[in-house]
Amino acid sequence: MSFKAYVIRKEEETIKSAVETWEPQQLSEGEVTIAVSYSSVNYKDALVATQGKLADFFPLIPGIDLAGTVVKSEDERFKEGEAVIATSYRIGTGHHGGYSEMASIPGDWVVPLPDGLTLQEAMALGTAGLTAALSIQRLGDNGLTPEAGPVVVPGATGGVGSLAVHMLAGLGYEVTAGTGKKEEHDYLYGLGATHVVDRSELEDDGEQTVRTAKWAGAVDPVGGKTLSYILSTLKRGGSVATSGFTAGADVQTTVFPFIGRGVNWLGIDSVTCPMKERTRAWKRLGDDLKPTALEPVVQEVELEELDQVFAQILQGEVRGRTVVRF
Repeated sequence: MSFKAYVIRKEEETIKSAVETWEPQQLSEGEVTIAVSYSSVNYKDALVATQGKLADFFPLIPGIDLAGTVVKSEDERFKEGEAVIATSYRIGTGHHGGYSEMASIPGDWVVPLPDGLTLQEAMALGTAGLTAALSIQRLGDNGLTPEAGPVVVPGATGGVGSLAVHMLAGLGYEVTAGTGKKEEHDYLYGLGATHVVDRSELEDDGEQTVRTAKWAGAVDPVGGKTLSYILSTLKRGGSVATSGFTAGADVQTTVFPFIGRGVNWLGIDSVTCPMKERTRAWKRLGDDLKPTALEPVVQEVELEELDQVFAQILQGEVRGRTVVRF
């Protein structure tokens, strides 16, 4: 049975994309065949689809997230008709991904749809929601509670940032959201932020490695000078969970925040994290971490609109989450 897929090809040094008609035998090998209902759009997807970065081969169907219904399974853990999700691992980079009406995925990469979530909601969360949940989970496991003090979230209009603000506020935290977009302050307050500050207030000037303590914790999807600043302003025993580098991969710091205040720098890997940790996070996304209202965070598009969305993401013009519907 033929199906539609968004495909990127490399011609000399140029990446070209098109919606094509494919056959099942063209997909990557996997024990679980899924009729895809929804996918989502992430910064990583934009890099793959427009620049070919992280792509292991061409032609490739990008899309690191997908949710749908099992139509065939050689893995006894999954049955025909079961609703499932699959995110990250090599999906959309080294394995044909979610921008397709049909996907073939290794059973070890598949998670049953958690109670409390629809397929659409699962993709409204997607890798961004999983990353936010893993960040909050690690911070909590490391002792962070609402009583410990305020939490800061830079890059707060992005996918991880928006969802982290909403989730933390729902758990009762005092949240300071950072953004360079003045027009989005009301949006962030609507997600539950207690305070909204300009991103310039959360950037390191290179003059100090230890500053006045402000934050009990931080969800950091941006890295760079912002992470340098956060490390220097965490309270004693505070923690920052880092998951991205949209502000840069280089971080300037010294040992003093770590040995002087006992702060913790926690790395968040949503790509290859163990299935036990991944499943726990997804279950919480259907329970205590489920945003109370996803509508303000989500826009839906079709395959034919992806090129426009990728351009907007790379220009920093997209807020929240973008879901691809089939």
